[in-house]
Order: sequence, then C-alpha cells, then structure tokens
Amino acid sequence: MQDIVVIGGGPAGLSLLAALKSSPKTRHLSCTLIEGSSLQSVRDFLVEPPEEYTNRVVSLTPKSVEFMQQKVGNWDFIKQDRVRFYDNIVAYDSQDNDARIEFDATQIGAGVLAVMCENINIQSSLIGRLNELGMDDSTTILDNTKVIDITSPIHHDLDQHDLNEIDVNSGKSDLDWPIVKLSTGESIQARLLVGCDGYNSPVRKFAGIESRGWQYNTFGVVATIKMQYEDHRSIGWQRFLSTGPLAILPLSEDNATIVWSSTPWLSELLLKVNPDIFPHLINAGMTLEEVDLKYIYSMLDKDPNDFKVLDEIQWRLSKIDIKSLEENYPLPVVELIQNSRARFPLKLSHADTYVAPRVALVGDAAHTIHPLAGQGLNMGQSDVGFLVDALEKGIERGLDIGSTMVLDSYVANAWPGNHMMLGVCDKLHKVFTTDFGPVVLLRGLGIKSLNMAESVKDLMIKAISGR
Repeated sequence: MQDIVVIGGGPAGLSLLAALKSSPKTRHLSCTLIEGSSLQSVRDFLVEPPEEYTNRVVSLTPKSVEFMQQKVGNWDFIKQDRVRFYDNIVAYDSQDNDARIEFDATQIGAGVLAVMCENINIQSSLIGRLNELGMDDSTTILDNTKVIDITSPIHHDLDQHDLNEIDVNSGKSDLDWPIVKLSTGESIQARLLVGCDGYNSPVRKFAGIESRGWQYNTFGVVATIKMQYEDHRSIGWQRFLSTGPLAILPLSEDNATIVWSSTPWLSELLLKVNPDIFPHLINAGMTLEEVDLKYIYSMLDKDPNDFKVLDEIQWRLSKIDIKSLEENYPLPVVELIQNSRARFPLKLSHADTYVAPRVALVGDAAHTIHPLAGQGLNMGQSDVGFLVDALEKGIERGLDIGSTMVLDSYVANAWPGNHMMLGVCDKLHKVFTTDFGPVVLLRGLGIKSLNMAESVKDLMIKAISGR
C-alpha cells in the first residue's frame, strides 16, 4: 500500500518524486518509483561522469532551471561544467538566405535564453537530491523492475461477499486503488498512480484516456560533435530545410549537439554515412542550397564512404564569402563523437485529459511534441510543478489525493498551455517543411517582417524562455 506510485524513472518521474519529498506538505507521503531499466549509469554519472557528452541533450528554459533550484532542489547536484547557457538563437530559411530571425535574450533584459544540459545530468542530479533528503521507508526506487499489469480491485461482476473473499495479495477489495503487478512478483496498491511512462504509457491505457495526434513520418537524428574551436557567441543555430530543421546547439568548450529532423530515407543515410564525412555533411546542411544538398545526398546514397563528396562540399563552400560564413553561420564542425549518432521517430500526441480517478499523467505520457522549439522536457517539468501544487492544496484541505476533486486543478492549469505549445510547433513544422513556391515566398516575407517587429519578437523570446 503506497500513497503515490510513479511509473517511469526519466526526468519527469524523478522530478516528481524529488519535488514531493522536498515539499513540507507532501514529504510524509509513502512514494514508490518504478523504472523498467537500470539506473546504475545515472548513479555512476553522479560520482564520475564520462569524458565525452552523451547524445541525449535537452534545452532547459530559465523557468525550468528556477523550478529545479527552488521547488525541487536538484540544481546544486547538476555537473555545472557540462552545462551551457546561451542567450541567442538564430533561425534561417534554406529557401531564402535573407529570411532569418534572431532571438536575443538581452532584448528583454534577461541574460539567458536557454540552457543545454544532458538528460542523464538531470536524472543524476535528482538522484543526488533524493539521497540528500534521505531514502527512508517512505521513499523507494525500484529500477530493473517492469510493470507486468495494472488492474483495479473492483470487479463489477462480483457481489460484495465475493469481493471480500478475494486474496489479500490482489489488494484490498474495498478500495478502488489501482494494483500494479511487478516483474519481481510483488504487487503495489496505490492511492494515486502517476504515469511518467512515455508515449506508449501503460498507465494511460489502464485509465482509458484517449490520446490523439499523428506521426510526422520524419525522424530526429541526434549526435554529439566537436566544433573548430569554442564559440564564445553563445548562439543556438537552426536552419529550416525542406526535409526538416537542422539545429546546432552549444555545449561547453568546443562541444555541441545536433538535432537533424529528416525524412526516413535521409535519416538512414545520416546514420550510415562514414563518421569522417558526417561533420562535413552538417556544415553543408547549415550553408548550401537545397539543390546542392540533394546532389551530395545522391552521391552518398550510392556509397556512404565516398570521400569525393568532401571536394564537392568544399568547392561549393568556397563560393560563399568568407566574411559571410564567419558572421552568419555557425563555426565549422570538425568531428563526430564516436557512437553518438541515433535517431527517433517524431510525432505529435495529446491526451484528452491528464487525469482519471486515482490516475495522473505527466510528460510524454500526456503529450509528445516536435523538437524544433526544444520544449518537450520543459513541458514535463511544468506538469510536475502543477501536479505537486494540486496535491499540496488537496492535503491542506484534507482531501483524498487520488480524487478527481484534487486532480482536476492540475489539468486546468497544465492542459491549455501545453495544447497551445503543441499547436504552435505543429504549424511551424508544416510551414517550414514545404518547398511550395507561394508558401516559401510568404514564409520569407513573414520572417523578415517579424525580425523587424521588436515588440512581437520580445513576446516570442518570453515564450521560448518560459517567462
């Protein structure tokens, strides 16, 4: 019997557990977190992180950082030497090089637009915070433990006498608390079951909550790279290609991370192309015309190890003015970190609601978003904050924390903002991945006009930074 059972040990699940245990109003609750894979690498990172960056890197808004500092308390355990603050984003259109927009945080009197941080760094810091708080009998983390089934103890086809005869191992039959059956053979009955268990959430399916959306038929390719030298401009770069946006985001020293949204065919090519060619392919993607890129892709499709493509790329880059390259584009990429390439399918989804009786959904279990604005993890952190607020108010009023009377305020606060962000990113993706002439023309005019509209840009900067 537990007050709260959290399924999922990613940033959302660990943040929720740490936030609950950091709050004077909820720390008394008995909480268990269940994670199907091992968290040993996360614990090891806390003691001795690897030399090279991992490839799962996220962009944190200042609001998320403040949440970690003030509400959760894990920011002190973040490996600060592996974190990069940046204050500027430059986005531009491959169909019109003059169509570019710059978001500068100094325009609104803020020094930071976003913070780049590895997923494992966030998870590790949350483990550190929980260790600091003390892992007593009221706080349990079960990793390497899979959820076999989630059931309800209420069997409507049985009468009350039969219910009372149900084996105690199946749970207390007079309660409607969900029962979570584990791969260890144990079962846990939860006053509140929280799904932080991703897009294919078993918790969401148990609750019967519908999730709507669609696959984009595109993939995000991620990799960790080395730049020519450290770029002190603190700029995140994003170029909108017809196959999807390509972003280079700074890390400490000469390190950076990329997210390249692309078609299924191109994403496969990006994974199999020779590692020594790959950095030059990124440089081409950030600078060359689409027609040049298509020719380069065709060469590599025939032979992913064709080093003649480097001469083709260099010849085309030589036609661009050196001063323009230095001022308007990111520094050249010179190296791909070994084994850092990976790809994942891109999709949009949004649950009709985030709660049901005794159930709440957080993070990717509730919503998935296109990565072009880097808002996925930040939305999950916001979910955690709103859910903890709802539970704190429920406890103050002496209410059952698993009741919809308590949980409804979480949905009311979290769902509308997430829905708006999902819609904006979806529309941006569709507008910028077309090469239809009239749309391209209007798009370019829109970007140029927006770049001159300082008041509108200020509002967008506030939205991007979570302010």
